[in-house]
Amino acid sequence: LHLSAVKLAELHSDLKIQEKDELSWKKLKAEGLDEDGEKEAKLRRNLNVIMTKYGMNGKKDSQLLDTNYIKDGTESDTLDDPRLEKLWSKAKTSGKFSDEELDKLWREFKHHKEKIREYNILLETVSRTEDIHKNVINPSEENLVKEEVLHNKHRELKEKLRSINQGFERLRKVSHQGYDTTSEFEEPRVIDLWDMAKSANFTEKELESFREELKHFEAKIEKHHHYQKQLEISHQKLKHVEGTGDKDHLNRNKEKYAMLQEKTKELGYKVKKHLQDLSSRISQGLQHNEL
Repeated sequence: LHLSAVKLAELHSDLKIQEKDELSWKKLKAEGLDEDGEKEAKLRRNLNVIMTKYGMNGKKDSQLLDTNYIKDGTESDTLDDPRLEKLWSKAKTSGKFSDEELDKLWREFKHHKEKIREYNILLETVSRTEDIHKNVINPSEENLVKEEVLHNKHRELKEKLRSINQGFERLRKVSHQGYDTTSEFEEPRVIDLWDMAKSANFTEKELESFREELKHFEAKIEKHHHYQKQLEISHQKLKHVEGTGDKDHLNRNKEKYAMLQEKTKELGYKVKKHLQDLSSRISQGLQHNEL
């Protein structure tokens, strides 16, 4: 796959979560608790997202190239959207951002690109399900269940689209005006969660508790970013030392690299699992609003 050290660690975290979710689903299925197949469909969708994200779906142009300001100060990924490319180009040449802020803004753009990709995968899944449903001649209780599944998927599409629109407006504003120093959160995923939480059916006390949890979550993400950068630096040093022939130096670097790789994997798993839990809670609050 020619993935960088950081991307390999991220892939490991994603697959670990996927494996845990699939084991949980197998238990549910054995107990007859996924009769409509919605949880199974979501698992397949998540796996499809992972395969697309890391270039394992057979399409050479779908793999996300790694962006690393440590290497050369420039981005090697593309945003696949003319509107995003235009905003990013304007931000880079505006002079309103430090190198660190540009790094942070680029992460926001990549996060937005991932949201669009996940939305398109879900949209394709819904379209296929609708086509199958339309071809059914005799309505039955099973088909009524499938209609409920479709309704839930359309609601998920609506939530994702709202998040995409909010995210684009934020990118447009930040790209033109720079970062607001009074902003409560900086991490793209946390900003998304906070915006959605404010729209959900939470009491003031629940919202305040959620805000505090998001602060802890953001600190966890920042720690993960730190280890990702250290892992990439260690990877570059290891490649350099391999060419010197110094075995003692090489072994020390290998040990440090292995330690950083394991720590990055562990933190990546914790971040993504925490994100799943927070997103699920917000989704429940948003669904309650619609009832």
